[in-house]
Amino acid sequence: MARQVFWKGYLKLSLVTASVSLTPATTEGNKYTFHILNRKTGNRVESRYVDSITHRPVAAKNQVKGFPRAEDDYVLLEDDEIDAVALESTRTIDIKTFVPKGSIDWIWYDRPHFLRPEDKIGTEAFSVIREAMKVNDVFGIARLVIYRRERAVLLEPSGKGIILWTLHYGEEVRESIDALEPKMKIDRPLLEAMEKRIGKQVTGWKPALVQDPIQKKIKSLLKTKGDEVSSSKKKTGTKARTGGNVINIMDALKKSLASEKRS
Repeated sequence: MARQVFWKGYLKLSLVTASVSLTPATTEGNKYTFHILNRKTGNRVESRYVDSITHRPVAAKNQVKGFPRAEDDYVLLEDDEIDAVALESTRTIDIKTFVPKGSIDWIWYDRPHFLRPEDKIGTEAFSVIREAMKVNDVFGIARLVIYRRERAVLLEPSGKGIILWTLHYGEEVRESIDALEPKMKIDRPLLEAMEKRIGKQVTGWKPALVQDPIQKKIKSLLKTKGDEVSSSKKKTGTKARTGGNVINIMDALKKSLASEKRS
């Protein structure tokens, strides 16, 4: 699958700069998505912003962001006012800080991206930055405007490239809660029995372990329903009436899952 570059800019460390691009490391492109349709006509349904009192559509030019400070009382902010408090440059990843490798807990990690050099000139500078982090066993910390927000990002050397992780903000991460009582003692025989059980179920990692079975069933369901519609058209020899192809996939999927449970 071809790389879907969605950001281009520069990676900078001191006076060393490299032209780079970002590609999301994960994708939902293989996931089935559905449109909302009018059951009677078969036409797609549109979503629009409407006034909560008049119920009339609001044109884009009249839409403004508002922060509630009291009931029916808002502080209004224009887009240029919000943009003014963002980073001066949205196209440069300027590494200012480094942290020891493995010092950031997993809960802070958000989305992974592949960071790669974009041209031969920048490859050497990119490689020097990556290898220097490897030698020192550190990860880089920077800030970047991405997904319409300014975010803290972590740069992790990986093979010939760098993995750029967006990080959660401090206020987004909750304090951990210990699952066990402080003075609780674990029964040793029970623990040993559980260790043996886990040992028997250990296997090597493979992507098949985390495949989505629901997506496979939806694929099969869509094929079956599509074949039924095609067969129906051939038998009647007439064009299906408007809205005749609208199928309640969720109901059919529930029946399919219920049938599997009974078998």
